[in-house]
Amino acid sequence: MEKNRLTGVVIRATSGFYYVQTGARLLSCKLRGRLKQIRYSVCVGDHVHYSLAGEGEGNIEEVLPRESFLQRPEVANVNQAILTFAASQPQINFGLLDRFLVLAEYSEISPVICINKIDMADPEELRPFLAVYEKIGYPVLQVSAKTGTGIQELQKLLYEKVSVFAGPSGVGKSSLLNAVEPGLQLVTGELSQKIGRGKHTTRCAELLPLAGGGFVVDTPGFSLTEFVEMAPDELRFQYREFRDKLAGCHFSSCLHHREPQCAVKQAVQTGDIAPWRYDSYIELLREIQQTQQRRF
Repeated sequence: MEKNRLTGVVIRATSGFYYVQTGARLLSCKLRGRLKQIRYSVCVGDHVHYSLAGEGEGNIEEVLPRESFLQRPEVANVNQAILTFAASQPQINFGLLDRFLVLAEYSEISPVICINKIDMADPEELRPFLAVYEKIGYPVLQVSAKTGTGIQELQKLLYEKVSVFAGPSGVGKSSLLNAVEPGLQLVTGELSQKIGRGKHTTRCAELLPLAGGGFVVDTPGFSLTEFVEMAPDELRFQYREFRDKLAGCHFSSCLHHREPQCAVKQAVQTGDIAPWRYDSYIELLREIQQTQQRRF
């Protein structure tokens, strides 16, 4: 590698400029002509090689291979999705939680279930439901942005990783982020001023740095329209507890719906698979099938 070629991560992209961070250094970069010619799409989260082109400026020479890619919004190299729900006000919608888990699995991003406002609920009432997800293999955090419960554990999970927060409105995602990183709003303001965000700039995903290392993605999170890209026979692989049952189904292409001798349906009857998880699967399966019928 050339001596003046450096490595950094794209934390924001807008109007043909890519803002690349290396340590505490932030540069405004443009694509090298070769990358422009092949119309390579560089997005937030990409690790790049760049060369200096002046004070605070550079040229992106090469985009390194991505480990993961989130399509909506476009973010590369996300390590984990913090799926945030409230224990109360609003109560947990487990069907919606399952949809987000499917999107995380489909995007090959490790999900963490984070239940906020635990101070407003009876933990014993939640325990049987959350235990199901823990048994499947999902980390479950019970936290409170108000009292500070579980905040240190959440901080440890975020450090040195790129994390996206997702969940319904009203669950306290912003409050959690402020509790995890009290200076995050200040950092956001400083970055916005430095990179010129204003009323004429396009709103897009942005990586916000954490004091302990790592980034959180400043974005509304997953788009549920992702399901238009998923085929019915792909959905069955996004439910972890279904996977080891597939070999027991009579048909190798079993969708676990109307087929006879289905090991997944048998597991629901015996209690090995939670009934609400199977119900959410069937609802999603029908939705995906109907979407495909409209498209074709």
